[in-house]
Amino acid sequence: MNYPRQLLLLLADGGWHSGEELASQLGISRTAVWKQLGQLKELLNVECHAVRGRGYRLPVPIELLDERSIRKSLSPAAKHKLPDIHILDSIASTNSYLMGKVPEQLTPGLVCVAEQQTEGRGRRGRSWVSPFGHNIYFSMYFRFPLAPAELSGISLVAGLAVVLTLKQLGVIDVGLKWPNDILYKDQKLAGLLLEVAGEQSGPSNVVVGIGLNINLSKTDAESIDQPWIDLKNIPGGESISRNRIVAGLVGNLFEMMGQFEKEGLMSLRDMWRQYDLYDGKSIQLQLGDRQISGVHRGIDESGALLVETEEGIKAYHGGEVSLRLA
Repeated sequence: MNYPRQLLLLLADGGWHSGEELASQLGISRTAVWKQLGQLKELLNVECHAVRGRGYRLPVPIELLDERSIRKSLSPAAKHKLPDIHILDSIASTNSYLMGKVPEQLTPGLVCVAEQQTEGRGRRGRSWVSPFGHNIYFSMYFRFPLAPAELSGISLVAGLAVVLTLKQLGVIDVGLKWPNDILYKDQKLAGLLLEVAGEQSGPSNVVVGIGLNINLSKTDAESIDQPWIDLKNIPGGESISRNRIVAGLVGNLFEMMGQFEKEGLMSLRDMWRQYDLYDGKSIQLQLGDRQISGVHRGIDESGALLVETEEGIKAYHGGEVSLRLA
């Protein structure tokens, strides 16, 4: 039995539970319960309050990820397509977990979610703060017959899937910042990290990684070097089930990626511009030591950012490009 996870399930409501009650539920001694609580802190960095005469409780309630709950919330189409979902308590990175498998071990649509990442990564080599049980760390595998060079706009498609999921769950005023950030009032709510591998002429293996802040404490967020927000502090997002969010991401990624494969990015460009928070605004691009000022004019057929300056409209691709409002 996975005692730490079973113990977390009993404590998840945030209420007080006596050592005797926990021991009885788990079928172990009270001393063993105390040792397992120590394991929660040592292995998962999960704090547990202890008060003599009252017992033990978590600082705040948590909802653990659960395959049955996720599958129950899937759309009929996604239920049919989803081959498997791997739910892990702690892992270096959900992207690395899938990218570390050979293609023969992967079925398109395979999902990996974790309660905690110890080496979560963001764009441009940044770390992604990943405490246990309070956010979403999600990766999904796709295989395309296209060459890697033909997938340059795919991160924009994934961003659309995130925004649509949140909108369907009642979270409004969330939008996109090129190329792969999801913002609420200029604060970062979620980010994407896509990894692509394949032969020069195809096919391509793609892992879509999503990090979404649900309930991030100020202590956990101390190392974040940019404005951020979590769903807990957005109207409509305070009490959305993490399992429902995962189910929504799966369904929308299946739909968006399917349309991208059949019809290309241009079929989704108008939708992207609808949610692009910087479209039509004065912006600044940072390209290494060079800075470019202009007006955001949307995206082209490859997903490149179109910027209008005195010299005309020019396309800029992702990578080391940094975008902000002027």
